[in-house]
Amino acid sequence: MTSDVDIAQAADMLPIKEVAEKIGIEHQAVELYGDYKAKIDENRIEGLEQKKDGKIILVTAIHPTPAGEGKTTTSVGLGDALQKIGKQAAIASREPSLGPVFGMKGGAAGGGYAQVVPMEDINLHFTGDFHAISAANNLLAALIDNHIHHGNELNIDARKIKWKRAMDMNDRQLRHIVDGLQGKTNGIPREDGFQITVASEIMAILCLAHDLEDMKEKLEKIVIGYTTDDQPVTAGELKAHGAMATLLKDALKPNLVQTLEHTPAFVHGGPFANIAHGCNSVKATNIAAKYADYVVTEAGFGADLGAEKFVDIKCRLSGLKPSASVVVATIRALKMHGGLPKNELDTEDLEALKKGLPNLLKHLENMKDVFGLSAVVAINKFPTDHEAELQLVAEKCRELGIKVVLSDVWAKGGAGATELAEEVVQLTEEETTVTYAYDIEDPITVKIEKLVQNIYGGDGIDLTRGAQKEIEQLEALGYGNLPVCMAKTQYSFSGDQHKLGRPRDFTLPIRDVTLSAGAGFIVVLTGSMMTMPGLPKTPSAEHIDVDEDGKVVGLF
Repeated sequence: MTSDVDIAQAADMLPIKEVAEKIGIEHQAVELYGDYKAKIDENRIEGLEQKKDGKIILVTAIHPTPAGEGKTTTSVGLGDALQKIGKQAAIASREPSLGPVFGMKGGAAGGGYAQVVPMEDINLHFTGDFHAISAANNLLAALIDNHIHHGNELNIDARKIKWKRAMDMNDRQLRHIVDGLQGKTNGIPREDGFQITVASEIMAILCLAHDLEDMKEKLEKIVIGYTTDDQPVTAGELKAHGAMATLLKDALKPNLVQTLEHTPAFVHGGPFANIAHGCNSVKATNIAAKYADYVVTEAGFGADLGAEKFVDIKCRLSGLKPSASVVVATIRALKMHGGLPKNELDTEDLEALKKGLPNLLKHLENMKDVFGLSAVVAINKFPTDHEAELQLVAEKCRELGIKVVLSDVWAKGGAGATELAEEVVQLTEEETTVTYAYDIEDPITVKIEKLVQNIYGGDGIDLTRGAQKEIEQLEALGYGNLPVCMAKTQYSFSGDQHKLGRPRDFTLPIRDVTLSAGAGFIVVLTGSMMTMPGLPKTPSAEHIDVDEDGKVVGLF
């Protein structure tokens, strides 16, 4: 079987200038990063705001399993399929993090014949956006400790510093550290830690900022910690936001690349969906919508995380409105949700499928009843799928008034999703009124409870004493009317990754609550969620290499 990287490296790419011209982007706005990558500077585009917006299609999925779902692959293939049926289409997606690339999850450029290229560049350093974010994050960290070292005029309590250092790599050794050792000249000894770059608040800020000034204002509002009398200390008080914005000024510009079939793809930003809000940048989505009639964008992990945050955070804070949604699933994954072991997924098993189907159906209910979005189910096709199983999924979804369409984009590219594209176009013609899962004025605890009860299907929440204290403090400081960003396992509606399918009668344990005042939301940490992943026993890095000609091998 031909690998993804082999397919990508054999691609006949167009010069990125031609891709930009194809969609109508003015040449003066295209900043080249070689022949096949570019950044788009919207400040060089006249009359951008007056352009009519295209329709946004949100691609989401059931909870991920080792059996695979193919959400990104489906997104890319759908963009190509829309182009194939004669529509002006574009894709807006996230940039991959180096942590998963060298860890276990893999990249984020699609797969098979539904890929965004140049795949190696996108999955590695790309245009340097993540490095800029790491640098800005760590500049703020350095300024915090430097301020304390030189007299601590702001009276920062070193025990209450919330800001962590960042690097875009999985390294569990750095989760909890002690630094500032070896004497007075080396700083103040204190407990510290690292998070992965995609979990940094700066990543979220870059992805939610409308322009450079808006980004500077958001950076200024970052709360880095508290004083000895529990008053918040901001990056603005440390006079850090200007220098941070300087590091980020180019990273803020969306990246333009292409699919294997030359559909324009805006790949920009990459907040983790089980820690942050899991959506590509507002700027990239906005620009794509100004130049394409249909924009395919995806949200990370299952719909309970990605789609919920897309609506409740990204849309609420930006004004974006999706016109339709696609929920991706595989027969294999649904059978795994029904308890079938991975080594038996190729066999026909209607009972396992019946047990696993409620996972898909609950996601569909959420899209339709909670968020007000019309939906279509895309079954990512595998050769081992059985007709009776496909019919069962179609029958159960039909009871909700939702159509099921087969997608074969991994093997056929855009040609494998033309029926899906036609269905999506039809759905976007329907009138849509997007609704939120909670009211922004709700108390923080009520917002969390509404998500648990209405989106996850649980009974309620179990707050630790520390989390309750944090909520009370945030509300007292005037931060209670921010949306909440749930950091929980991506594998289950519950907080237990082993409870697959559609678990019921559970409470969600809330371990901690932290403030992302600059990004404009409150992060709710559940269970054992960590902001710095670790590497698996056999990381992907062991199989990645580069030959004497500079060709990358082993990258998926």
